[in-house]
Amino acid sequence: MITLDLPDEAATGALAGGISRLAQLGDIIALRGELGTGKTAFARAFIRARGDPEEEVPSPTFTLVQLYDLHPAIWHFDLYRLRSPEEAWELGIEEAFGDGISLIEWPERLDQLLPKRRLEIFFAFGRAPDARRATLDPGEGWRPRLAAIAADA
Repeated sequence: MITLDLPDEAATGALAGGISRLAQLGDIIALRGELGTGKTAFARAFIRARGDPEEEVPSPTFTLVQLYDLHPAIWHFDLYRLRSPEEAWELGIEEAFGDGISLIEWPERLDQLLPKRRLEIFFAFGRAPDARRATLDPGEGWRPRLAAIAADA
């Protein structure tokens, strides 16, 4: 596990940018944490780092999924309103896992459908009002890629 103190949203963005440079086709990044801890801020910064830094990146809170036509494609899921794991099939989650990079907010809603092969990032509130804490749990294939981030922690 790697734990990082993020003093502000810019630090969350820097972490997202670093991880976006490491992400590869088929990667799944599970973003966990309470409302307001930085999951969406991380996802937006990740997507902007892979594409246009000025691109509008809406939260998929109501649509549940937003697809970004990048190389590879990025699928941004917000599963907060998912009623059952099986509903994820209708969102194209199987295609996302094979054909792109998946950023998944509220991954616990997938239950057993969430692959073991993933990077988990747990966000929590920090001590200062804008501060956050991120704990990275590198799954299969992520530990060597995160070596530089771990060294800076």
